[in-house]
Formats: sequence, C-alpha cells, structure tokens
Amino acid sequence: MRTNAIRTALVAAGVLLIAASVVFQDASAIPAFARKYDMSCSTCHSPFPKLKPYGDDFAANGFQLEGKEPPRFTRDTGDDLLYLMRELPVALRLEGYFRYQPQTTGKGDFQTPYLFKLLSGGQITRDVSYFFYFFFGERGEVAGLEDAFITFNNVFGSELDISVGQFQVSDPLFKRELRLPFEDYQVYSTEVGYASPTLTYDRGLMFTYDLPTSTSLVLEVLNGNGIGAADAGRSFDDDKNKNGLFRISQDLGDMVRIGGFGYYGNQYKYGVTNRTTMLGPDLTFSFDRFELNLQYLERKDTRPYFSSLTRDQRTRGGFGELIFSPEGDKSRWYGVLLYNWVRSDLKVLDYESATAHLSYLFVRNLRLTAEYTYDIHFKENRYTVGFVSAF
Repeated sequence: MRTNAIRTALVAAGVLLIAASVVFQDASAIPAFARKYDMSCSTCHSPFPKLKPYGDDFAANGFQLEGKEPPRFTRDTGDDLLYLMRELPVALRLEGYFRYQPQTTGKGDFQTPYLFKLLSGGQITRDVSYFFYFFFGERGEVAGLEDAFITFNNVFGSELDISVGQFQVSDPLFKRELRLPFEDYQVYSTEVGYASPTLTYDRGLMFTYDLPTSTSLVLEVLNGNGIGAADAGRSFDDDKNKNGLFRISQDLGDMVRIGGFGYYGNQYKYGVTNRTTMLGPDLTFSFDRFELNLQYLERKDTRPYFSSLTRDQRTRGGFGELIFSPEGDKSRWYGVLLYNWVRSDLKVLDYESATAHLSYLFVRNLRLTAEYTYDIHFKENRYTVGFVSAF
C-alpha cells in the first residue's frame, strides 16, 4: 500500500512538473514573486529564504504591493466576480548536503537531494491570497503538503487578517522554515511523551491584528495534533478539544521587537486527558549588521503518556541566534551562531548544541553553506556543507 501511494504521488509530481515546464517555459529563471514584479529576490530576502521586514509586510498584505500590481497580471474574462491570474505563480526549491558525523554514523553521507519542493502563492481575488508547498522529496521520501493556507487580508476594511489551513504554530514568533542554519530550533519541535502538541505544524485558524501603536496581536485556534492523515471517519482531529495560542509583540523603534506567548490545550486518549501549557518571551534586536533573536519557553504536561503513572512533566528551553551580514542587504557572505538548549523532567529530551554557520550567495537564488555543530549534551561533532537553491 505504501509503495503504491508513493508511486502515485511521484506520477502526480511528474505531471505537475511537465505542466509547469509547458505553461511557464518563459518564466522559469527566477522565483514566482520576483517574476511577477520584475524585482530582485533581495527586495524581500536577506539572504533567501530569510525574510526582511519588507518581505514580512508583503506576505502579510496577501502577496500584493499596494498600487504596484502589474496591469496585465490578470485576465479580462468579462466577469467582475472572477479575478483570474494570467499565469499561476510557481517556484521550486532544491537543497542538498554532504554531512560527516564521526561520533554517530562515523561516515560521510551525500544527502542530495535533501529536499525538493514546489511552492505556489498568490491572489485568489483582491485581499484573498493562498500559499502552499508540496514536498516531492524530503529526506528520501514523498512528504506531501506542509504549509497550505488561505488568508483573508484586511477583513471588513480593518487591520484584521485571518488565515485558515495548516501552518507552523511558531510562525508569529520565529519562522522555523526560513532559518538559515541546517540545525533546527530544537525547542519548537520537542515532543513530550505521546502528547502531540508542538510549535511546528498544525491545522486551524490564525487571527492577526495590528494596532497603530506598532503592537501585533495573534490568536491561533488549533486541532492540536499536527498534520497527520485523516482517520477512518475522515476526521483530522483525534478528540473533541481545540488548542489555542495567544501572542502579543511590540516594536520599539526599528531596532527592537519584544514579544510573549501562551499556549493551552487538552488532548484526550485512552480515557486519559493530558493538559499542555507553554509560555515564554522572545526578543529580536537588530543593530547595524547584526540581528539577535532570543526565545525562551516553559512547558508543562500533566500526563504526556496518557497514564496515571506519570504526571506533571516539565520542559524548558530556548535558543539564541546571532546573524551577521557584513554589508547589510548587499552582503554575499552571512554568518550565524546558534545555541540550542532543552531541559526536561523526561531526561531523554535533554538537548544542548552550539552551531557556527557560514553562507555565501553564489547568485541571489543559489546559496552555498558550511556548518559545524557541537552537540554539548552527547559530546558529538557534526559537519555539513551544501547548497540551497530556488528557481
């Protein structure tokens, strides 16, 4: 069954690629939004895939530039209720690495391609946009959809945006998918026992509201059990409960953003309920050619193994990330220092690492990387070199 499913997905992926090569044969050189507006990737990214504030604003505005929409971007169908893009925005992302882990595998490993995905995003109509990406391959398997959502922008003419679909719960804090290092933001993906809630992917609603005081409010209502397949009854949520996250952040001038969040949810399995709470502050400090990102959180699970034998398991952790751009937006070299730290009553979850990362932009949409990670907890070394490309 699994082999057939993978074969079907691969065939579908091939059909999509062939269709893309036919429909977009004159637009295959650079990613989708750069093609649409005839602008450089550096307008929104520094370097890609990391977003600059302008790129964040562009995404938050439904992938549209106010007053700069190309006049021939949509087709004239003669129907005022049909807003149809002339061409479907499509881009591809390909990554590959060579990794050497002497204390674990003891061998060099060509991990190429490490991932290959198709991305598409744009407007369904004015102030309604979509975004998704499909993994043709991730670590040697067809992974399917991860980000996939529709956003209603400026609802009722206000500053309220509503997104529905599947997305990373941590996106309003730090966008894990857009980080520069290969090393993860470990605390976001830590799974406690058999409890499903993490700050990675989930399905639900996200409400975002920006106040005139440069204050941002975010509310997420989530299934709380990730983005796995539906059950036999075609249900995605495995219980009747919904989880929630609330976040508030404040910009202090152009250099500082301070924020905090709280997460609360219940999950019911095997006649037992586990209650998960998470909360913590975050800080971004941008000055000259440096950007410092700090995240801390505390988590409590009442019964993460859904058994009366274990109770009140506490987990805490965070990360610190320092990004150096020697020439600001015009840099071709980028350096990153990343520190990860997780401590838990469940000692198997303990993690601590320090990473040094170096990126070089060969061209705007091809980045070469070199990275060293020292696992402080297990006293292990990891060496990684590779490339990240988008086209």
